[in-house]
Amino acid sequence: MQDPLAAACDAARGAGRILLEHLGKVSVREKAQADLVTDADVASQQVIMRLLAGRFPQYAFLGEESSAEEQQAALDSNKPVWVVDPLDGTVNFVHQLAGFSVSIALVVAGQVRLGVVYDPLSNSLYTATHDGPAMRDGKPIRASACLDLSSALVCCSFPPAVRRDDPTVEQFLRVLERCQSLRRLGSAALNLCYLAEGSLDAYWASSVKCWDVAAGYLIAQRAGVIFSHLRGDAFDLWNPLLVAAASPTLHGQMLECMAG
Repeated sequence: MQDPLAAACDAARGAGRILLEHLGKVSVREKAQADLVTDADVASQQVIMRLLAGRFPQYAFLGEESSAEEQQAALDSNKPVWVVDPLDGTVNFVHQLAGFSVSIALVVAGQVRLGVVYDPLSNSLYTATHDGPAMRDGKPIRASACLDLSSALVCCSFPPAVRRDDPTVEQFLRVLERCQSLRRLGSAALNLCYLAEGSLDAYWASSVKCWDVAAGYLIAQRAGVIFSHLRGDAFDLWNPLLVAAASPTLHGQMLECMAG
């Protein structure tokens, strides 16, 4: 019997090796304004798909670089589905800046059952299962439990081509006025892992997709992070407009900033 978590870890490490081989040598194009894709994204996804499909042919596969038709077919299949971002943080990768990762999650009946995020530059592997602890390189990690925004290090994800009148900009300013400091780091998957290990205290995102956050969501949730929709409703993996924080009190303060 194959172990899905071990397979996901193998796939993430294999994809990470591909990314490092391509670093500084990629061909870049725009999918949309300021939204980049490289041949490394595609090569990384191919490595992941070959390994996972070979070990689990009965599962569906939803990858960021799959076609829209393939993505919809995976969602409609009612099978367990691998949800994969083969290169999260493409802009960082293109500029040879630290802060990119491989993200692999297994979703069964709408629930994330395992998550793996691999940072190839630091060789850090974050993992979690639905009934186990969040781990970094095999050691348990835990959220900071920060209680007040004034002492919190916060991170955000903006849309790729953000405009000054975008609501995220106003949210940014409201959080900036209240928090200790604020970052925009470039990889949603790693942001959630940093939140899980206590390096960040809160995070919000208004433009990410399920493949960006599926694995990181489970890792952070198992580390004690509180999640919701930006409006305060329940977190929705398929529409992940999210606020995440290291404690219920801090989460409430973040929602105040989202609402204005």
